[in-house]
Amino acid sequence: MGSNPPVPPFTRESAIEKVRLAEDGWNSRDPEKVALAYTPNSSWRNRAEFIRGREEIVAFLTRKWTRELDYRLIKELWAFEGNRIAVRFAYECHDDSGNWFRSFGNENWEFDDDGLMRRRLACINDLPIKESERTYHWPLGRRPDGHPGLSDLGF
Repeated sequence: MGSNPPVPPFTRESAIEKVRLAEDGWNSRDPEKVALAYTPNSSWRNRAEFIRGREEIVAFLTRKWTRELDYRLIKELWAFEGNRIAVRFAYECHDDSGNWFRSFGNENWEFDDDGLMRRRLACINDLPIKESERTYHWPLGRRPDGHPGLSDLGF
């Protein structure tokens, strides 16, 4: 991966890099760090919630990772063109009662010329799973390079 974050227009390689950088950021579970990848006035639709700007992104992610414990995420490039990238993802987590979930989703991203995301549209579905059905077992944080991706796992 390059020393500078990828900027549009994206190539296949730079889009894949952008997706992995986003995955790594979200797996850090650091709302302040993650928010810096978005424009100051970024707009999101996450499920049925509408979020505007970095301050709301930080508040949203703080709430998210307070509820979604042991969160681990894998993202995969679906398509790209110009300054837009489409991804699919799945993450696993549990609530404070020990109920595990695997959440599947799709995101559409739009970037500014500096490579900051200005729009994120996410659709997500949650599947209750048993702890024994978990597939993501790496230590919290960045997914190891050798760990299978979504297609490899049959997701």
